[in-house]
Amino acid sequence: MTPIPSPARDRLTTEPLVAHLATCHDGRPHAAPVWFHVRDDAIEIATTGRKLTNIREDPRVALSIERTEDSEPQWGMTVRGTATVVESESEAISRRLNAKYGADEGTWTYD
Repeated sequence: MTPIPSPARDRLTTEPLVAHLATCHDGRPHAAPVWFHVRDDAIEIATTGRKLTNIREDPRVALSIERTEDSEPQWGMTVRGTATVVESESEAISRRLNAKYGADEGTWTYD
């Protein structure tokens, strides 16, 4: 796993931003908004449905994150890599995401 450079880590951890996860489906990109959390040198998301199926079939992914202020882009970055499905951590990841984004406990859970 490649370490996340400090400047990028600072931008990814200072506020709850929405990212767009791009996966592959039938040789075409599939993008969807997701919440994310940085833990160690991994970017965690919790997902189900088409995104999860896509990752299981082809783990190559990209995550696009942008910060805007009054609809003006302040910065943006794209992270590319290989996803790992960690089902044993799904509840813990959901709790970390809920805490980061201010969701009520149990509001957003994933199978």
